[in-house]
Amino acid sequence: MQFVDEAQIYVEAGRGGNGIVSFRREKYIPFGGPNGGDGGDGGSVIFVADANLNTLVDFRFTKRFKAQNGQAGMGNQKTGRAGENLTILVPIGTVVTDLNTQELIGDLTEHGQRLLVAQGGRHGLGNVHFKSSTNRSPRQHTLGEEGEARELLLEMRVLADVGLLGLPNAGKSSLISSVSAARPKVADYPFTTLYPNLGVVRVSAENSFVIADIPGLIEGAAEGAGLGVQFLKHLSRTGLLLHVVDMAPLDGSDPVESVRIVQKELEKFSAELAGKPRWLVLNKADLLLEDEAQAVFEDVKQRLDWQGPVYMISAVERLGTEELMRQISYALIKNKADDLAQQQRAAEQQSQQAQQ
Repeated sequence: MQFVDEAQIYVEAGRGGNGIVSFRREKYIPFGGPNGGDGGDGGSVIFVADANLNTLVDFRFTKRFKAQNGQAGMGNQKTGRAGENLTILVPIGTVVTDLNTQELIGDLTEHGQRLLVAQGGRHGLGNVHFKSSTNRSPRQHTLGEEGEARELLLEMRVLADVGLLGLPNAGKSSLISSVSAARPKVADYPFTTLYPNLGVVRVSAENSFVIADIPGLIEGAAEGAGLGVQFLKHLSRTGLLLHVVDMAPLDGSDPVESVRIVQKELEKFSAELAGKPRWLVLNKADLLLEDEAQAVFEDVKQRLDWQGPVYMISAVERLGTEELMRQISYALIKNKADDLAQQQRAAEQQSQQAQQ
């Protein structure tokens, strides 16, 4: 299936039904009075997150969506039928933005979550609402209102705890395939990964996390070169970034310079993303002798003056990957505990302020 993570569509809610002018007409009741009913409300457009979807490709072929109009009112004070709501299924992780106002309408992050994107029009009133002691035969009524219409931008952002980034051929796909059941394409040429891949890493029966692999970045990615920059938004939800580096490149390039290239592109794309916790993972240690690999490891750490954790692994041979995944699991658990404690402190402070 083609992976599509962005689409523009037009949605229109249904128009409300008109109220009508009607009078009671029965034998022996010459002046029955008004009995015009109200119209029905127009149908709304609602998005629903569905875990069974993983792409926005359907919206490349169908771009216009309209909910049902409400019916007009009838005599005998009968209300017109309301228009049916239009429910549209979207993948979990879909961000919805109004294209004209740039307003963020919503972010669907859980299966079954619903989001109203276009409100149906309100019904019109029949003439029964306008009778009074001075107006026994009102001929006033109101028309149904138009439903909301919007041009929307849909962006799918994968939900993952950990994100992989690095230059092409750094071994990101090999890493995700060695630690999870994901099977991305792996080959000895650049840009084998053309769209994000997700894998579930199970550290134990109780602990697991989701890891995401995106296409490799190259120099100038922030200006549109290569593929990776258009998928960097998928890493915005992650709590931890793994910066994978080839420590034994066949072209003789400098691993330190490779790190700096990705760092620069990351900063150009988003200061928030560049500020996320990032661990350095030196990959392909199996291509060097043990002493050589250790020398490269120490040299890279020293020249970069890397402040965060640094690991040396071989994704293909699965050397060091189990320990790396275990440390990631510990860090994620600690981060969640810290976030929960911070939320509790904030709630306690608000409660104390409210009591004062």
